[in-house]
Amino acid sequence: MKIKLLAVGEHMPAWVKQAYSEYVKRLPASLNLELQEIPLLKRSKNADLQRLMREESKQMLAHIAPTDKVIALTIDGYNYSSEELANEVKLWQTEGNTIALLIGGPEGLTTECLARANKRWSLSQLTFPHQLVKIIIAEQIYRAWTILQGHPYHR
Repeated sequence: MKIKLLAVGEHMPAWVKQAYSEYVKRLPASLNLELQEIPLLKRSKNADLQRLMREESKQMLAHIAPTDKVIALTIDGYNYSSEELANEVKLWQTEGNTIALLIGGPEGLTTECLARANKRWSLSQLTFPHQLVKIIIAEQIYRAWTILQGHPYHR
């Protein structure tokens, strides 16, 4: 199964790369988590944020195939427990589609991205830095996999 983590923003600090990579390398080859970063367009004091978001959105949507199952990371999404997420990952595996997880830029996701989403997922009511979200997603996918395997990591 392939999971594409589509995230607006590039150039992760070394500590983020290291932590993200640590969880990705723990996953089996049958569960491929691939980060695809979308360049964050320059924000200035007088920038047209809606235009920048639309451009970033177009780039993000271009990475999504018609058959991909799309899950938008939003504060108003469903807040899974670890066990519920494990069941969701199991469902993704049986469906056989590529999963595309969308992380928006500083202003969030556009209505076009949200409309393309099959589901919405909330990590928390808190707001996290985008770099940290990449790590949290990788860790939670790894945790879900360990639950499905009966591995003691989750305990």
